[in-house]
Amino acid sequence: MKKIKITQVKSGIDRSERQKQTLVALGLNKINATKEVIATPQILGMVNKVNHLVRVEEIA
Repeated sequence: MKKIKITQVKSGIDRSERQKQTLVALGLNKINATKEVIATPQILGMVNKVNHLVRVEEIA
């Protein structure tokens, strides 16, 4: 499976509780925090919900 690198680029402050929980579930807790994860449908769905707060890069 392909992997993606997710980097938080905006703060979760003043966001809905659901978006804050999604960031925590992705393992992101502060700006410029980065996680490498396998691109499963569940992870891609979570990334889609907070796409305005994160930057996503594919890892070859």
